[in-house]
Amino acid sequence: MTISGARAAEPDIARAAALIAEPSRARMLNALGDGRSASTSDLAAAAGIGLPTASEHLTRLADAGLVTTERRGRRREHRLAGPAVGAALEALAVIAPPVPGRTLKQSSRASALSRSRTCYDHLAGLLGVDVMQALLQRGLLVGHDGVHRPGLAVLDRPSAYGRDIDYRVSDAGRAWFAEFGVDVAALPARRPLVRYCVDWTERRHHLSGALGAALLDRLFDLGWLRRGTSPRVVHVTEAGTAGLARALDVRPR
Repeated sequence: MTISGARAAEPDIARAAALIAEPSRARMLNALGDGRSASTSDLAAAAGIGLPTASEHLTRLADAGLVTTERRGRRREHRLAGPAVGAALEALAVIAPPVPGRTLKQSSRASALSRSRTCYDHLAGLLGVDVMQALLQRGLLVGHDGVHRPGLAVLDRPSAYGRDIDYRVSDAGRAWFAEFGVDVAALPARRPLVRYCVDWTERRHHLSGALGAALLDRLFDLGWLRRGTSPRVVHVTEAGTAGLARALDVRPR
């Protein structure tokens, strides 16, 4: 029997999982986790592998739709295919066991990632959840308390990751964001305004969606954050320490 009308094929979860499961590919995807592009040589160095092997891995990731590749002169630049890939990586990190036998360098990087990092194009880590809590406590965002409760039947279901809870920007929040330099009404309609991720280090919610991306951009524009040398790591500047305390009573820890 033929069924009329277009139908979406069943997703090949096993294929996507197998691609991410290979350690070198996982390290390269993690290095792209801030949403920016990186060259083949940069990603080879991040994964600790040679250029030919890195190129082969990146071709497979591109064929599967996990990364996009663009040629710039003699270089190939790669980036995650979109925020859904970043969200999937963050969700996997929530359930992943820690890396055993860390060196001092790995431990220092893990500590920096835990304090403040990017999750694709928005703020994560301890600083990210503290900012989310401050927005909720002031009534600038409403809809939930920012606490991850995986045991509940309705909230924080993995199948509805980032959308199970209906966070919204309040009228007071729109006014606050406008004063802060983020015009909520002008953010792109093609992307959900407010989403959340379950932060893999803090097990609480941090802000994502178009608003989360705009807020992170504004923090960089103000000079309150600067990027670290390790992928995804961000550091709070002296101006940021004062500014976050003044704007949201957030004190980086």
